[in-house]
Amino acid sequence: MTRDTLSNDTTSKAQALDDYVLLGRSGLRVSPLCLGTLTFGEQWGYGVNKEESKKVFDLYYEKGGNFFDTSCNYNLGESERFLGDYVSDKRSDVVIATKYSGNVTAVQKDRRFNPNSGGNHRKSLVENLDGSLKRLNISYVDILHIHFYEYRTPIEEFMRSLDDVVRCGKVLYVAVSDIPSWGLARANTIAELRGWSPFIGLQTRYNLLDRSLEFDLQPACAELDVGILPWGIVAEGFLTGKYTRESAAALKPEARGFSVAIHSKIEKNWKILEEVTTISKEIDRTPVQVALNWVQQKPGITSPIIGARTVTQLEENLKTLEFKLTPEQMKRLDEVSKPAEIPFPHSYTYIFDRHLGKNIEVPKKFEPVASAYNFGRINNN
Repeated sequence: MTRDTLSNDTTSKAQALDDYVLLGRSGLRVSPLCLGTLTFGEQWGYGVNKEESKKVFDLYYEKGGNFFDTSCNYNLGESERFLGDYVSDKRSDVVIATKYSGNVTAVQKDRRFNPNSGGNHRKSLVENLDGSLKRLNISYVDILHIHFYEYRTPIEEFMRSLDDVVRCGKVLYVAVSDIPSWGLARANTIAELRGWSPFIGLQTRYNLLDRSLEFDLQPACAELDVGILPWGIVAEGFLTGKYTRESAAALKPEARGFSVAIHSKIEKNWKILEEVTTISKEIDRTPVQVALNWVQQKPGITSPIIGARTVTQLEENLKTLEFKLTPEQMKRLDEVSKPAEIPFPHSYTYIFDRHLGKNIEVPKKFEPVASAYNFGRINNN
């Protein structure tokens, strides 16, 4: 398999957390499942305390896991402080990714609002990175992500600023989360032309309810050789199968419950969940494992981000490495979750056979979006 295919078959065949994979166009070795630490801490109301978080950390690490994702604002800094304590005696054995952009003063009533405390600009980067290093009690982070593209800071400003912190040794690699494909393409093209550090990874939402990644972001990552680190894999818990129509409708309007309530109002989502549940019963797996396994096998996926409040939840997630959905099962999930509308120009690929000629090979990295079977002919039979 060549690197430019970005199909990442190694990830889909992984049998353990220590079957390490490469992240994007780099030599960095990471586990095929990344442990997200959003639930490390209790400041946001749905995480767990330091002792329980440590149990989750220990199990992941003991199984060979080395890839941890956090952020400067997760649980108002508790996530980074907890993680820093856990890795204090094993720094060189782990890969720590953190993020900046979020403004904690925007959500803290007891603090004066500071407009420069968040965002993608240089001041935000420098101050938030220094804060993260102090909370983590380390001298560098392996990966620094822009948390989200905020449409205010010029791309060349944050790419140059990121390159500066790489050159000074505080950051080894840079990556980005939640950015449009045109922004990702422009950022890495500028970095390439100017000799700056490019993004090697993309964190983005991807699950059976939301396949928007496949239209522009996946082929952009394929072209740029950027590894994809999907989050939201079980759609805030909707794809776990633990909700009924009645229980979802009764959820309180807190962040995650609100999202599940929204998902539950779309009839197609229940059909997707029904197929996930059916397959899980056929193969004696859980809906969570089926939903995660489907994501793992998709082109370009490097290391899905999993979250767990308990050891039991983590064990369930890790068991997805023990099996591989068959092509027939993948096709069933593809069909039931097929996007209702295919945006132009992806809906125009049905012209390829007629105007280019039949049976002309498509580069593997573009097959998912360019093949008539997957997109063009869906609405043009």
